[in-house]
Amino acid sequence: MPDPRPPLTAEELLSLDRQHVWHPYGPMPGRQEPLLVESASGVRLRLAAAAEGQHELVDGMSSWWSAIHGYNHPVLNEAARDQLERMSHVMFGGLTHEPAVRLAQRLVEITPTGLEHVFLSDSGSVAVEVAVKMSLQHWRSLGRPDKRRLLTWRGGYHGDTWQPMAVCDPQGGMHELWSGALPRQVFADLPPAGFSAAPDPRYVAHLHEVFARHADEVAAVIVEPVVQGAGGMRFHSPGYLKVLRELCDAHDVLLVLDEIATGFGRTGELFAADHAGITPDVLCIGKAMTGGYLSMAATLCTSRVADGISRGEVPVLAHGPTFMGNPLAASVALASIDLLLAQDWRAEVSRIESALHKSLAPAAALPGVREVRVLGAIGVVQLDHEVDLPAATRAAVREGVWLRPFRDLVYAMPPFVSSDEDVARIGRAMCAAALEG
Repeated sequence: MPDPRPPLTAEELLSLDRQHVWHPYGPMPGRQEPLLVESASGVRLRLAAAAEGQHELVDGMSSWWSAIHGYNHPVLNEAARDQLERMSHVMFGGLTHEPAVRLAQRLVEITPTGLEHVFLSDSGSVAVEVAVKMSLQHWRSLGRPDKRRLLTWRGGYHGDTWQPMAVCDPQGGMHELWSGALPRQVFADLPPAGFSAAPDPRYVAHLHEVFARHADEVAAVIVEPVVQGAGGMRFHSPGYLKVLRELCDAHDVLLVLDEIATGFGRTGELFAADHAGITPDVLCIGKAMTGGYLSMAATLCTSRVADGISRGEVPVLAHGPTFMGNPLAASVALASIDLLLAQDWRAEVSRIESALHKSLAPAAALPGVREVRVLGAIGVVQLDHEVDLPAATRAAVREGVWLRPFRDLVYAMPPFVSSDEDVARIGRAMCAAALEG
């Protein structure tokens, strides 16, 4: 039946938004009015009301790094429509269905060798919660309950729920408020910067020392491989992942890789672990898995981890989100992965990387810019001061681009379907945002 209520104007919608809607990482009521998006297609967001003279914005963020194929893609639309006509959801406890089974099979095929078991959930943060629970329960089931802490390095970000917050950087991070309430984990120093740099022997020695001191109490190491995302958009050598793999094997510690942001080609390899040629014991993925259409994530593990849990007094992983294995999300995820693998995604990411290098070259000479760095389809301009978010946002919008700077960073993660012209515009907007912000 048609909605009998009269349509709301843009002004009415924004007024209701101010009254009732709590936006991420913001106060209530909000201090900065959001832009009202009317529709989206390709890499463009259509605004309901013009902002800074613009009715349409190129999305430089891929909707927080998820919409790798852009918006309103016919292949993903068809997958959603087809599944919607069959069933949008059915509980996963005691039932199963083809979309989830086929998705699990495909994930096992494309992730690093040895990850055989797939736990589906509904967000990246929950995928990390599941990974932590797997790790702790694995050791408890094997009669080693003292192995209950997590080891990570500083500068990380793993989500906003409880256990993920505990392994985010405890100083200067967005979760510093919860220090003292969160479980106390073990933190190594920040990994040295530079994707192409050789591993620093002093830092490798530091990791050896941390493992030697804490291995008996540590269940797992968890890190973001190659790119530390919301903790600072820092790049590090894949060599450190090899060191972690070796240390975990030597000290009986599980290795968990959080690839929620880096998975599905963003860094130039299908998964960032592939840069190092290693397999973690547990892998967390999400974001781009459904092409940004629906919320879904997955935690994959080796048979070693699953068998360890199954031998315990409680031989089940006691976790079961209501929307676990959602068939609608699983169908779109499968279509998104197939769409990615059917094209030369590696060449597309390389093309975007080259275009970002070119378009961001002028940023290095701007006042207040500390560093410019690019890896895969990720471009970062780091400032020597906290960014003025409203001013930087306005500057980017004037250039016809949507960006979301934070802390001292102006960055972009364009959809893989962005043209060279789109990326050039994103680069100009980043320079403008860095200058104004």
